[in-house]
Amino acid sequence: MRVNRRVLDQIDSPISTAYALVSPPEGDPALLDLAQAAPRYPPAPVVVDHVTRIARGRHGGTYTEVPGLPHLREAFAAELSRDYQGSVAPDNVVVTAGCNQAFSLVAAALAGTGDELIVPLPYYFNHDMWLRMTGIRPVYLRPGPDLVPRAADAEPLITPRTRAIVLVTPGNPSGVTIDPAGIAAFAELARRHDIALIVDETYRSFRGTDEPAHHLFADPHWDRTLVSLHSFAKDLAIPGYRVGAVVASPEVNRQVCKLLDCVAVCAPRIGQEAAWAGLVHARGWRRARARDIARQRAWFTAAMAGRPGGFELLSCGGFFGWIRHPFTDRPTDDVARDLVTRYHTLLIPGTAFLPEDQGMLRVSVSNLDRAAVGTFVDRLTEAGRVLGSQDSRTLGRSG
Repeated sequence: MRVNRRVLDQIDSPISTAYALVSPPEGDPALLDLAQAAPRYPPAPVVVDHVTRIARGRHGGTYTEVPGLPHLREAFAAELSRDYQGSVAPDNVVVTAGCNQAFSLVAAALAGTGDELIVPLPYYFNHDMWLRMTGIRPVYLRPGPDLVPRAADAEPLITPRTRAIVLVTPGNPSGVTIDPAGIAAFAELARRHDIALIVDETYRSFRGTDEPAHHLFADPHWDRTLVSLHSFAKDLAIPGYRVGAVVASPEVNRQVCKLLDCVAVCAPRIGQEAAWAGLVHARGWRRARARDIARQRAWFTAAMAGRPGGFELLSCGGFFGWIRHPFTDRPTDDVARDLVTRYHTLLIPGTAFLPEDQGMLRVSVSNLDRAAVGTFVDRLTEAGRVLGSQDSRTLGRSG
């Protein structure tokens, strides 16, 4: 049979491709897995207890309303209103099966074949994949030397086909956080051009501060421009429960629900109940885990300051570090392969997040405890010494 050419021409999942190099992962006890960012600790006990009770009940496996459980939507709207010092109503919230689904549904609701979304580099690979597979053109916004995208640089990219600007903050893969003034500038740009501003806030709890990530929800007309996307996976350590959210105007959410009804009917009830329990009963636990991740980032940043093996840390935030490898004459995919097959260190090559090879690698810092940071630095140092000397000999022979 024939398959959709847009899907056929798209890359395979970079996560699956990375893990295929060490299949099965448990077969390598020395493996330092810094590929997929997911909490390495279980959910809060109160979440586990609540889910257990729900699962044993007669309604534990039933559908919910398409936009989600009312008590979850109410709890999340209340949290956002409090944390952002703004106004979010339950009708502004649609619960989805993870933030990837939230983005996919919103993109499909806003744009069609041939339309454009402005996407800063480096992009989150699933965003780029989805847009290309659905015939929506990603238009790349190159950031400044600090890797922070700027609204002034985005304005020349806007055309009559532009439907939205996409921001991910803190970034995946870069970890870069856009400050409230920067986000406000993008919102004003989007408002002037009557396009949407989509802000993926998956890592909002891991910014190292309790201050609002932005002040857009304080504008009584925020929902004319802003679409805010959320995930409960990292915040509550429930990635397999598949629960996220779209926060937007009721009219946008109506269109999102049409799509959601077709692809999932609703997000899994058990995941929604877990999210509700975490929001309502595990706030202190969530803050403690965010502090843990902040400590891990600090250990990692300090250890990378010496550029072990010539590897340079360009940015670090949220769950990620974004590093440049020193092997300028080697494809990054080959470097990543050598790091896992020879040095038992699994990273995601930056080619998964960029339209060209810039010599970058993504590190899931959330997977590193203090001892593992030391192991990582030792392996980079050795890789830089051995692989660098091999490259030198190769260049010498070619000369």
